[in-house]
Amino acid sequence: MNIIQIEPFKVYSHNNKIETLKKSGLAAIAIGFLFFLISLTGISSKQPLLFFFLSFGLVTAGSILYFAIQVKEAPAGIKNNRIFFDAITSRKSIAWILGIVLTGFYILLYWYPGTLQNLVNLINPLSYLLRGQPADRWVLYGTFYTTAVIIMAIRMIVKYRNNRYQILRSISVSFFQLGFSFIIPGILVRLNKPEFYFNYFWPLKFQYLFPDEIKYLTSSGGALGYFMIFWGAAMLIIATPILTYFFGKRWYCSWVCGCGGLAETAGDPFRQNSDKSLKAWKLERISIHSVLVFVVITTGLLWINSASNGKVLGSVSQVFAEWYGFVIGALFSGIIGVGFYPIFGSRVWCRFGCPMAATLGMLQKYFSRFRITTNGGQCISCGNCSTYCEMGIDVKWYAQRGQNIIRSSCVGCGICSAVCPRGVLKLENLPRAGRYSEVD
Repeated sequence: MNIIQIEPFKVYSHNNKIETLKKSGLAAIAIGFLFFLISLTGISSKQPLLFFFLSFGLVTAGSILYFAIQVKEAPAGIKNNRIFFDAITSRKSIAWILGIVLTGFYILLYWYPGTLQNLVNLINPLSYLLRGQPADRWVLYGTFYTTAVIIMAIRMIVKYRNNRYQILRSISVSFFQLGFSFIIPGILVRLNKPEFYFNYFWPLKFQYLFPDEIKYLTSSGGALGYFMIFWGAAMLIIATPILTYFFGKRWYCSWVCGCGGLAETAGDPFRQNSDKSLKAWKLERISIHSVLVFVVITTGLLWINSASNGKVLGSVSQVFAEWYGFVIGALFSGIIGVGFYPIFGSRVWCRFGCPMAATLGMLQKYFSRFRITTNGGQCISCGNCSTYCEMGIDVKWYAQRGQNIIRSSCVGCGICSAVCPRGVLKLENLPRAGRYSEVD
């Protein structure tokens, strides 16, 4: 007789040492935020370096400690426990409070920067080190933004530590945000060169194709300014279609873009809040392509005005540019796009407003080799893929039918594949032939 031995379930008992370390991390985060609040009084101007370390330092160290402890706390595996019950991740009161706080910060940053001056002074030690001059509100914002991406990228790496794709993607967005969006622009300022973000280009960074911006780069940047113009043009005309053909829009939206970087890291706890309804999909297609048309018209009007030395469409082109900067650049991408993470999910801007996402989406849908292949015979209709799709795609609908997923909105984050318990979904770059064919 063959005796079958069944391995008993492992019970993970309460570990006082781990709990103490987690509480220590949370305490450090709380104390760091306390020093942020104290800095609002202006007292930090007397010891800015000390307060910088007591605020940013404690929040960063506490966060790393808290997330790192989770590696020892339980075995590898994606944990979304209680995500629909915790108040902050299920649109309850705390989520609304957090949304109001984030929205309020953006309003102060854009239109009442004087109220944040004491916080700006807190960043002076870092600004002098990197840029050689005092900080301003945008240095403050960049520091907050970059810190959030890096800390939450560490959380992503811990949470998805058994998924190589997610680890590499988290490292990539952190690298581009820290290097290309924070350190390099700061060094350029220190060298008295134009502040330039090499991981952004038209139409997302819409100013980079405006005539006045090009004149500024060539006049103040010298040879480097011409290289910046060449870089932006090459990325738009050459790199974008080639990379999108081979890899889909994920090469940018989920690996390089700072907006996507924040959404993928800081926005990960809220991805399940994205609207999956057909109504939202229809609105998405109208909204995002309208923004793209708006930026194209605005850029064209500015060039017509420039060619005529201001004699044709002068005031009209300026009004278009100002309104685009206000409505799209500030209200949409900033206040709504980030401030409403806890309510509408992490990719509101990417879904409904980003002109770069619209451009890449059209290339991806009609010309790219990228698709998410499905094995319908293995699908158990659990719905995890649709639930955690931040772009609002009903992935389960495709998986049940064995259809390849080729949607212009898909950013290739790979979370749907990661949370699938049956391995039904796979991100692939295959020949374009048969992209839309169904699997029997």
